[in-house]
Amino acid sequence: MAAASVLALTVPGTAFADPQPRIKDIVDVENVRPNQLVGYGLVVGLQGTGDRIRNVPFTEETLQAMLERMGVNIRGDQMLTQNVAAVSVTATMPPFARAGSTIDVQVSAMGDASSLQGGILLVSSLRALDGEIYAVAQGPVAVSGFKAQGAAARISRGVMTTARIAGGGIIEREVPYDLRSAQNLKLALKNPDFTTAQRIAARINGEGTGMAEVLDPATVQITPRGGNVIEMVTRIENLTVPVDQPARIVINEAAGTVVMGADVRVSPVAIAQGGLTISVTETPVVSQPGPLSNGQTTTVPRTRIQADDGSGASLALLTQGTSLQTLVSGLNALGVSPRDLITILQALKSAGALQAEITVQ
Repeated sequence: MAAASVLALTVPGTAFADPQPRIKDIVDVENVRPNQLVGYGLVVGLQGTGDRIRNVPFTEETLQAMLERMGVNIRGDQMLTQNVAAVSVTATMPPFARAGSTIDVQVSAMGDASSLQGGILLVSSLRALDGEIYAVAQGPVAVSGFKAQGAAARISRGVMTTARIAGGGIIEREVPYDLRSAQNLKLALKNPDFTTAQRIAARINGEGTGMAEVLDPATVQITPRGGNVIEMVTRIENLTVPVDQPARIVINEAAGTVVMGADVRVSPVAIAQGGLTISVTETPVVSQPGPLSNGQTTTVPRTRIQADDGSGASLALLTQGTSLQTLVSGLNALGVSPRDLITILQALKSAGALQAEITVQ
């Protein structure tokens, strides 16, 4: 039944409409993208859950350097505080972010701190890969997890060594890019496909806002008519286009998840599913001696073994051009589990009967 519930989500239904996606949802516009920022800092104010200074030398070095910049010299003194933690600071700078705007910041412990709860991040610079500082971050951290423990038991949920600061980063430097001066623009398909790219170009040309041509299955180049790139993008991004994708099956063996596309087809083939399952159950019984006897209490083993050779499995026949819905119905009739389904699909591919690409994650 688990296989049925997973696969039923991919079967095209008749009771629901199939709206076509907008161009803005299936492409990325050239140079309109976020930028990753990273930094290093200190979280202070922890209640004894920070780094052990003797075990994490970079925390000690950072703390000493910070205090020296504030006019406090503690070189040569031994520090035993556990209220400070060295952290990495990461953030995503959205496209066209302006100086003074705020962004969210993620903080992660780098040493042996056990929790960042209640801490405050001291001002830290955030740099891009070009080495330039684009933002600074500071503020109280918010931890989503929790942990409680007693003498004989404890409970925890989430991760206590990662935290978030909502709006804790301030943009100090902008990424220079003038979109209005662009002579042409490229649209990058999130899922490259020749048919989809051609449909996008035809839809844009039919609208009359720009001249579009397909450069490759992942790129459509458009040239605005009238020279206003912003107006052109605004008009074409809400145009709808039918998306075409190759038949594909995605398998996650670790989770036992199978996702099939609607265009999966199967050549004539017969499938039988069955296997040997052996169950061993141990139920030991305590045997006690009778009254006034010299016997000893002992444990007598009792083992129960059950075997299922899959003799009840049946043979299913799939005809030429079987659709996804028929394939799902046939496999569900065999009572296959998600794990068995993965093996069957791989066997169908090896037999040349499955007309689809299999991706194993």
